Amino acid sequence: MNWRGLVTIAAVCGMLLVGAPVGAAPPVDDVRDRLEAVPGLTVVGERPTEPGYRLFDLTFTQPADHRHPEAGQFEQRLTVLHRGLDRPTVLHTSGYGLPAEATRAEPTRLVDGNQVSLEHRFFTPSRPDPADWGDLDIWQAATDQHRVITALRSVYGGRWLTTGASKGGMTAVYHRRFYPDDVDGTIAYVAPNDVDNDRDRYDEFLAEVGTDPACRAALTAVQREALLRRDELLAKFQAYADAEGLTFDRIIGDVDRGFEMVVLDAPFAFWQYRGQDDCAQVPATTASTDEIYAFFDETVEFRFYTDQGIEPYAPYYYQAGTQLGWPHVSDEPLADLLHHRELSQPRNLVPREIPMRFEPGVMRQVDTWVRSQGSELMFVNGERDPWSAEPFELGPGTRDSYRYLVPGANHGAKIEGLPAEQRAEAEATVRRWAGADAPAARSAVLDAERLERHPL
Repeated sequence: MNWRGLVTIAAVCGMLLVGAPVGAAPPVDDVRDRLEAVPGLTVVGERPTEPGYRLFDLTFTQPADHRHPEAGQFEQRLTVLHRGLDRPTVLHTSGYGLPAEATRAEPTRLVDGNQVSLEHRFFTPSRPDPADWGDLDIWQAATDQHRVITALRSVYGGRWLTTGASKGGMTAVYHRRFYPDDVDGTIAYVAPNDVDNDRDRYDEFLAEVGTDPACRAALTAVQREALLRRDELLAKFQAYADAEGLTFDRIIGDVDRGFEMVVLDAPFAFWQYRGQDDCAQVPATTASTDEIYAFFDETVEFRFYTDQGIEPYAPYYYQAGTQLGWPHVSDEPLADLLHHRELSQPRNLVPREIPMRFEPGVMRQVDTWVRSQGSELMFVNGERDPWSAEPFELGPGTRDSYRYLVPGANHGAKIEGLPAEQRAEAEATVRRWAGADAPAARSAVLDAERLERHPL
């Protein structure tokens, strides 16, 4: 629900091999040579990274429409963090654009493996031109992953895992639903499962989350106070937008709609990215306008609800409004102070020239597969993350699969936050799937995973 942030990556060419003396010849059986020999794969460049690793920027040629490969192609961005040809490989996707900084996902650390990080189709620049938005669906994206894994098996022939958090976790599960035998296991973090878009549990969750009812009441109170101070806060928002060259007319509509979106988003975003420890930082209704503005900016970010903040995430909103579904959170506690209703509908956040039609039942098919045929699946959720209100559930036909709820965790929930016995079980399972017995090697730089701010 708290949707923001654009991440980009700069391809760097001609860099020296990390860990090798200047002027040293590359190994006889160099991994770069192997990557360059893969059909459809282009090595754009190599970047310096930690000793013991090599980091490659690449593109892979994909059909715009896998059902009609003759109809056009696009270049999909990816990176390869190489650890060793004898190590397992983890395919990681955020479900969005490719992160600017290379970091190892938790499963990669646990198995001391290679990591392939893949940009989701239609997130720029991994977008066909011209773009037929009808080619943006979960099967097309799953087939992108299938083709990448198949191609890279000629380099990395060991076991493979897939992983991702939030929309990335959803994307990993959708890939397994269509290509269940591609990999040996999937670890999906904080991945919601909106089986029925018309029946949501988010209001119920937000009414009970946390340990202090006063914190939830304070969030509602500061929302109402912000709306009562609309003129003052609008002036600050508009001044900020003017200074930064931000607009509202292409997608958002106007600054008033952007302001209401920020205010409406605050409780969901607070529990998604902050949490119980920050309850004392929720401003009182007697706080200054500057303090209230700062709280909403830190929690939601005013910039996100501008045209420039929303536009990079049009592919997500399109998917939410056509297949994935979206969270319905009641605005009734604020209704008497609102100028606009139903602002969070995906149709309001996708340029009008892009047609959209929701396909009910798509998520039900995925859910049925997980419960009846899914195998080697692990779901890790946060106890206080609103997206955990509608989690994936295991069923009578699910095999060798696990669900964990990390106590007190938000949208950054990790296996390492589980109680000791569950953590040991989960880590052993990931290593078993990967055929990896060695303890994880640590890297202060590559293991500095940050909680990315995204719409989902």
